[in-house]
Amino acid sequence: MGFLSVLSTAHLWIKQRVQVGEPVIDATCGTGVDTLALAELTGKHGFVYAFDIQQTAILQSEKRLAATPNYESLASVQFIKGSHSNMNDYIKTEHQQNIAAIMFNLGYLPGGDEQIITEPSSTIAALELAISLLRKGGIITCVLYPGHAGGAEEAQLVESWTRQLPVHLVQVVKYQQMQRERSPYLIAIERK
Repeated sequence: MGFLSVLSTAHLWIKQRVQVGEPVIDATCGTGVDTLALAELTGKHGFVYAFDIQQTAILQSEKRLAATPNYESLASVQFIKGSHSNMNDYIKTEHQQNIAAIMFNLGYLPGGDEQIITEPSSTIAALELAISLLRKGGIITCVLYPGHAGGAEEAQLVESWTRQLPVHLVQVVKYQQMQRERSPYLIAIERK
């Protein structure tokens, strides 16, 4: 059977914590895999904020959702072309501190321009905002890709940042294949 991939594990951990109808965020919508998973999970009474700096990513994500057979039962999705580091500017007042889950899938757009990558400074700013937006028991998942140019530096910075988070506020776990140093891995942050 084998272990779950890091992305499947992120989806599983989110599924264990998110209820139908809750607001959630895809901080890096990319091709829409996480956006779709969140929209299915929260259902037609839920709400998904989906961020990406590339219009191509938003278009791919919209297309993925529109092609879903159960489209009518998906949550409402607001696509935002902009940096996840500014996500607080777009979150409705009633969703502030009530977000159930926030997913980050860092790196570059699969099949896109590999020179356009997530940047450590905006990622850390977004993660800091994300913690302030979570409800108690809410979760942040962050898939890191140290195998591409700039990825190892971003992963190291995210790890260093998570290690200093106050234990009375959050708990942090890491899910990683130990034999492959540059394989993708997952860091999850749960709000206490």
